[in-house]
Amino acid sequence: MARMRAVQVSKPNAPFELVEREIPTPAAGQVRIKVQACGICHSDSFTVMGAFPGIRFPRVPGHEIVGLVDAVGPTVPDWKVGARVGVGWYGGHCGHCPRCRRGDFITCTTGQIPGISYDGGYADYLIVPFQALAAVPEALSAVDAAPLLCAGITTFNALRHSGATAGDVVAVLGIGGLGHLGVQFAAKMGYHTVAIARGQDKEPLARKLGAHHYIDSTTQNVAGELTKLGGARVILATVTDAKSMSDSVGGLGIDGRLVVLGAAPQPIQVAPLALIPGRRSISGWPSGTATDSEDTLAFSVLSDIRPTIETFPLERAAEAYARMMSGKARFRVVLTMES
Repeated sequence: MARMRAVQVSKPNAPFELVEREIPTPAAGQVRIKVQACGICHSDSFTVMGAFPGIRFPRVPGHEIVGLVDAVGPTVPDWKVGARVGVGWYGGHCGHCPRCRRGDFITCTTGQIPGISYDGGYADYLIVPFQALAAVPEALSAVDAAPLLCAGITTFNALRHSGATAGDVVAVLGIGGLGHLGVQFAAKMGYHTVAIARGQDKEPLARKLGAHHYIDSTTQNVAGELTKLGGARVILATVTDAKSMSDSVGGLGIDGRLVVLGAAPQPIQVAPLALIPGRRSISGWPSGTATDSEDTLAFSVLSDIRPTIETFPLERAAEAYARMMSGKARFRVVLTMES
């Protein structure tokens, strides 16, 4: 049998293992992807730590996958061998739960996630349900497209469903893996874009990404500065610091909305009177489906939006993961399958 490389976690908090496995065969409704690139996301820590309910080991992480359809199982419509595809956080849905019956597949009660529900993209090949496939434009390289399937779709989709319209003040809290894409999307969507980060050294980058204003949260009052601009219609919170989110709420304008993307472990603390008089609200946003991924990729091509990345070969997955977790990566880390 033909063999492939895969990087797996054998049990919670175990080190990565580079192993050889048999190349799997797709069953009905599935396709096999020959992986070209796979982004490393902070959410891969759910797999490494065994923190996601129901996860089974050994497990191959990875949910920012780009490659070519290599084999097609029975009953798969439309997709052909050789198609250039991507798979993100959304890895399939059941089709019969109450949320699926309403067409809201990303909130499927038993939704699948590559690298958690089944083996992900830290490998030469993987098997996915055909529903999870997104077509990848030829204008995007594999390494550029991979982060757009998680960090990209999350920020793009959250912004376009936020209620903000062109000309509204939209602030992006944090310029990291999510935030550096959020600033680009916000600017290209026509919002009056404000970047918020720690330190004056990040202002040149924020301006280059398209921000019209920059707020240094270490020396300026974030809520006060946003209020001077008329108040934010949306604050896109990409950081994983709940206190920063809490402190920003006062900068929302009338009907302003704090949209939370960063999975902070601490609670957001907001006084009711900070919300009631101005009809302010706090909400979260969970990525999107394969069609949303296609929209994200198409908009990125149209508007010349790209992630800033660092690449590592598959054999150095442990080093690449540590780089991402250290917070020192600028700004997304991507594995390539070339030896």
